[in-house]
Amino acid sequence: MKTKPVKGTNDYLPQEVELRDYLQNEILKTYQSYGFERITTPILEDAENLDKSEGGENLNLIFKVLKRGDKLTKALDNSDYANLSDMGLRYDLTLPLSRYYANNRAKLVSPFKCIQMDRVYRAERPQKGRLREFVQCDIDILGSSSENCEIELINTTTKALFNIGLKNFKVKINDRGLLNTILTKTGFAEEELASVCITLDKLDKIGLDGVRNELTEKGFAASAIDNLSSLFEKQPVTLDAVKELCGENEAIDRLENILSKVDKISDGKYPVVYDITLVRGQGYYTGTVFEVESIDFKGAIAGGGRYDNLIGKFIGESVPAVGFSIGFERIFSILTDNSYSIPDLKKRIAVLYDADSFYEANIKADELRKEYNVAMYEKPKKVGKFIDKLEAGNCDGFLVFGQSDEVKFF
Repeated sequence: MKTKPVKGTNDYLPQEVELRDYLQNEILKTYQSYGFERITTPILEDAENLDKSEGGENLNLIFKVLKRGDKLTKALDNSDYANLSDMGLRYDLTLPLSRYYANNRAKLVSPFKCIQMDRVYRAERPQKGRLREFVQCDIDILGSSSENCEIELINTTTKALFNIGLKNFKVKINDRGLLNTILTKTGFAEEELASVCITLDKLDKIGLDGVRNELTEKGFAASAIDNLSSLFEKQPVTLDAVKELCGENEAIDRLENILSKVDKISDGKYPVVYDITLVRGQGYYTGTVFEVESIDFKGAIAGGGRYDNLIGKFIGESVPAVGFSIGFERIFSILTDNSYSIPDLKKRIAVLYDADSFYEANIKADELRKEYNVAMYEKPKKVGKFIDKLEAGNCDGFLVFGQSDEVKFF
C-alpha cells in the first residue's frame, strides 16, 4: 500500500489547513457582504455536458469516469471504446453553474448573484503551480448584460484580495469580441482567430518578435502579421489606437465605461488597464475578459469574463452571464512561501493530564478555552519528546495539570 497521495494532489498538515480555512472564510465573508449567495454542485458532470462546454484546452484534461456494470461490459464487448465513459469530474465551476441555473432558474431571483468555493479536477501534468485537484473561489452574476456586473465583480474580488493581505496588483481588461474584430481588420480570417489568440496570449513571454515568428510558422499571411505587428509597435496599445483601426464600436464604449468606473471605485488602491493581449483560455468567453495580476509575485491571481452563450446550450435561449474566479492555490502558495501569519489568531495550547485526573483537568481546560484553543492529552511516558512534537507542530504552549496553573509558551 502506498502512503503518498496520488500525483497532483496534496495532503495538508493541520497548520496548512488552518491557513486554507482562514483564507477561504475571509473570501467567503467578503463575497457574502456584497450580497452573493453560496451554492454547491456535484463534482461529477454528464460527459456530454463536459464535451460540449467549449472549455478550450481543459477539454483535453477531463478525468473521465467509466460506465458501470452491464453498460461497461457491453461497450467493451462491442469494442465501442469511444463510449466507455458517461460522466467526468468537473474541470471548473462555470459549466456546473450553467447547468445548475438551467435546472433551477424558476426558483432563483434574477439576476442571480452566486458564490461557488469548491474543488475541481484537471488531468494536468503535475508540477509546481499545477495540481490535478485544486480549489476555486468563484462569484458570478447570471441574467444581466449590464457592464455594471463586471464592475461589481471586479470591486468584490479586489476587496477579497485586500482582506487576505494581497495589495500590490493591477486589473487588466479586454473584450474577446473586440479582439476578434481587431484581428479581422488586420487581415486574419475568421477561422484563424482562435489560433492567433493562442499566440498573442504569449506576447509578454516571447515578445513581439516571438509572436511574429510563431504566426509565420503557423502559415498565416505575411501582410496580416505585418499589420498586427505595426499595431503593437507602440506599447501599451491604447483604446484610442484601437478606435482608429476599428472605428466606433460598442465593445470599446463598454470597456471605456468599465475602466472609468472601476478606476473611480479603486480610489487609487490599484491600477486598472486595457490589455489587448489578454485572451483567457476558455472558449466559452464571449465578451469582456479580465485578470488580476500580482505585481509582487509576477502572475495572475484571479481571472474571469463574460460567457453569454453557455447557459443557452442547456435551455435553447441566450442568458447573459459573467464570473470572476480567485486562483486560491496560487495565493495559498504565495502566502505560505512568504511565511504569512493569520492575524488575531487564538493561540493553541495543550493540557497534559494523568489518566485519573481527566475530570479536573477538563474543568481547567474549559477555563482556558475562554482565551485559547485547548487540546487535552493524556500524559505520555516520554513527556519531553511529546512536548517537542507539540512545539514542532501547531501548538503555542502547554500546561501540565497538577504541576502548574500557568501556561508555558514556546
